[in-house]
Amino acid sequence: MKIQDARAVVTGGASGLGHAVARHVVAMGGQVTMLDVQEGPGQKAAAELGERARFQRCDVTSEADVEAAMQAAAAAMGGINLLVNCAGVIGAGRVLGKNGPMAGDFFTKVIHINLIGTFLCDKAAAALMQKNEPSADGERGVIIHTSSVAAFEGQIGQAAYSATKAGVMGMTLPLAREFAAFGVRVNSIAPGIFQTAMVGGMKPEIQASLEAQVPFPSRLGRPEEYARLVQSIFEIAMLNGETIRLDGAIRMQPK
Repeated sequence: MKIQDARAVVTGGASGLGHAVARHVVAMGGQVTMLDVQEGPGQKAAAELGERARFQRCDVTSEADVEAAMQAAAAAMGGINLLVNCAGVIGAGRVLGKNGPMAGDFFTKVIHINLIGTFLCDKAAAALMQKNEPSADGERGVIIHTSSVAAFEGQIGQAAYSATKAGVMGMTLPLAREFAAFGVRVNSIAPGIFQTAMVGGMKPEIQASLEAQVPFPSRLGRPEEYARLVQSIFEIAMLNGETIRLDGAIRMQPK
């Protein structure tokens, strides 16, 4: 499949890595529906990207929301053949913090958004993808998860976040194996430290410190690099069941 033929759904598409993917898909000639809880930024992003972009408000922790959003996206675009899961939260915090142990509700919230939200979107998208006409390779769709280097080297304060990103990575191969019968591939990308709004709000000296931790290239990742990897995964049919680190060879320290 070629990216210009993409009928993509991107969760977390109003900002960050998700918006970079949406922008890239449209620039290459494809269609995109952005799902996000940020309605204002989402509507603005869709308007800026033009007629091949749409926005649908969606809370990925709500099964009803996800099902309705996927159905609406498929109706608007004539089907879905690419899902990129970028919706997520950092959920930083020590289990034994200064104010006492971490609340179970906090940990559960991070799990619901990052892990269960990804599962709900996978399930709803795959159910629609299996109805697509197959390509010459027998392909009907591609699903991409956003894991993290924290799935491999979680830092102090990342117990909840690392657990979800390891879970997302752990789902990748079982889903790839199951969905193979329908011609749907599943892969994950594990980004390192990227130029996002959160990092952009940090002091220059902190940003410089983060950049210095990356062996090569010694800088933060660019969202468009993530988007270009999405394109490669979409177009290379042999890529399946894999988690790809996109991190400049960084290996995170304990803190």
